Amino acid sequence: MAEETKTTEEKQFSIQKIYTKDISFETPNAPKVFTSKWEPSVDFNLGTNVETLENNLFEVSLTVTVTVKTADTTAYLVEATQAGIFTLSGFTEQEMGPMLGSFCPNILFPYAREVVSDLVSKGGFPQLLLAPVNFDALYAQHLQQSQQQSATSDKLN
Repeated sequence: MAEETKTTEEKQFSIQKIYTKDISFETPNAPKVFTSKWEPSVDFNLGTNVETLENNLFEVSLTVTVTVKTADTTAYLVEATQAGIFTLSGFTEQEMGPMLGSFCPNILFPYAREVVSDLVSKGGFPQLLLAPVNFDALYAQHLQQSQQQSATSDKLN
């Protein structure tokens, strides 16, 4: 009687590298912006991207864009892309989505937040501290939107 052996790969996650991939800081209305009353309005956007580098090796990048205006004048615009190279193995296809779409961006966010804060301070503006982000909720929202879009396109076909 032949024995069947089940080989289940153990789940492994590791951070290979975390780095700043791209930085941009603009103060289009300097020095005038420094002499006007400081009543800022902040527009904050996040974006993520995943690229497969090779088997089990992924680059995840998180782009943070902040535009601050006073009245109708742009005080500054900062954009930072923080990236990381991660090894993930032994995860099911269903587990990979949340790992790459939520878990990895959550690791990168504090680094991106620090880069943004440093750039703003060095640009001569009051410190900007970005609030924590719930990447689990954002990922769930992304999945829901994707499902709604596919359901809508299925109805059209």
